[in-house]
Amino acid sequence: MADRMLFIGWGNPVRGAEARAIDSFNEALGLLGRMQQDGRIEGFDVCLLAPNSDLGGYITVRGTADQIAGLHNDQEFQRSTIMAQLSVDGIRHIDGYTNEGIAAQMALYQEAIAAVPQHA
Repeated sequence: MADRMLFIGWGNPVRGAEARAIDSFNEALGLLGRMQQDGRIEGFDVCLLAPNSDLGGYITVRGTADQIAGLHNDQEFQRSTIMAQLSVDGIRHIDGYTNEGIAAQMALYQEAIAAVPQHA
């Protein structure tokens, strides 16, 4: 079961490259779909956000630690990211935790809290 995730966020398309941004988006979804079919990731969700100045949308990719590490090291994934960077501002990849990975991270956080004096 997936305990790790990769958050892939993006801002607005580069002006004049909107059509290329749509192509990059579709190519990325195709790549992730193939990776899911091949078992290289467990799955992914896509979210498009209402117009704002910070974040246009994001994808959360779910997998094991090895699957997410493999994603970072996959040349086709790297190539897809580079192509997206040429047509969309603010591409960001942020590793995170999901499902059972949350409990382990919360345990570490609670352990750290116990070691730091708390103010009333």
